[in-house]
Amino acid sequence: MADDDVLDAPIWAALHHQQRGLAEIIGRAARFRPDVAPFCAIAPGAGPEVWSDLAKLAGPGGPVTLFGEVPPAPPGWAPTFDLGIVQLVEESVEAGPDPQAVVLGPRDVPEMLDLVRRTDPGPFRARTIETGTYLGLRHEGALVAMAGERTRPPGWTEVSAVCTDPAYRGRGLGGRLVRAVVHGIRARGERAFLHAAATNAGAIRLYSALGFRLRRDTQVRSFAGPGGSVDAG
Repeated sequence: MADDDVLDAPIWAALHHQQRGLAEIIGRAARFRPDVAPFCAIAPGAGPEVWSDLAKLAGPGGPVTLFGEVPPAPPGWAPTFDLGIVQLVEESVEAGPDPQAVVLGPRDVPEMLDLVRRTDPGPFRARTIETGTYLGLRHEGALVAMAGERTRPPGWTEVSAVCTDPAYRGRGLGGRLVRAVVHGIRARGERAFLHAAATNAGAIRLYSALGFRLRRDTQVRSFAGPGGSVDAG
């Protein structure tokens, strides 16, 4: 069974292992390439000096978005976003393939981005699809629901971008896709985890009903350097 300690700093772990090819790393700071995802990470136990590495990584006025506890930001860094989130791990998910789900690829990215704009499941960018397998459900040719894999620390994969067109909600499409994504994760010998806004009671109820359990409460914070602004999405 995968050790869940790595989930205390999942992005740092992912960017130093399975997803090293999608990473930019300077000293004790790392981030996904900006067109993949907006997230940065710092080495576990890093002190205030890590902000110097973050500044070099992000560039002048650059945006920095971090999960979990971070050292106090020095003068010149302005907080722009602070959201409480929950981290859940699979415990009793009845995973299985969905015969109607299709694997989404680069040609589907414009539709995926459009669905994300209309449903706001969290950050999704032009190259986010490179982080893992994304599955979709279509109705009369149109993409109406999707879910996929984002951060991949050793032994684990994050389920992400779970969203359904508002006109098709209430049909269980999101749950079907989560089960199918978890099935693919388990087929590699890994376990699934995910994040949700602490205020998103509907999503938390869905994931709990599917067989996820709360692991911890944490936060995601964004900062802008001097003269900069940040887009958390």
